[in-house]
Amino acid sequence: MHPITAIEIILSIVFVLVIFVIAVLLPMKVRKLSIIMASSLTVLLLLSFAIRPYWIDYQVARKTEQLNHYLENKYPDEEWEVSRQVGRQYDPYSLEVRFKNEKGWIYIYSVVNENKIYQSVWIPAGGKSSDVGKHYEK
Repeated sequence: MHPITAIEIILSIVFVLVIFVIAVLLPMKVRKLSIIMASSLTVLLLLSFAIRPYWIDYQVARKTEQLNHYLENKYPDEEWEVSRQVGRQYDPYSLEVRFKNEKGWIYIYSVVNENKIYQSVWIPAGGKSSDVGKHYEK
């Protein structure tokens, strides 16, 4: 488990416990309502943990299509492979592009929307200078 995920889970558990302790300590008149609200918040929190990976996958699929369209317009007669950086420490919307005619180079594009796509990182092959890549965008 990634440390970011562990921290999110621990903070969520602490939050839920605090909400339930407060709900139990409230006067009898509002205790039932506050426990229902605390339970509802717990369910919403669990749903957010369950839905989040699917939402990110959906967004990445959309952004991959947008990036492919951008690359088709910018480099019409070339082939490339788009992949996602794996791990919680990476932005899920930054996509790696490896062009077939430029071995070893990795270009990372940030896709905000279909009109705002830019090359944010480039990793040259074999320690070459970053401005000698065929697909380097200034």
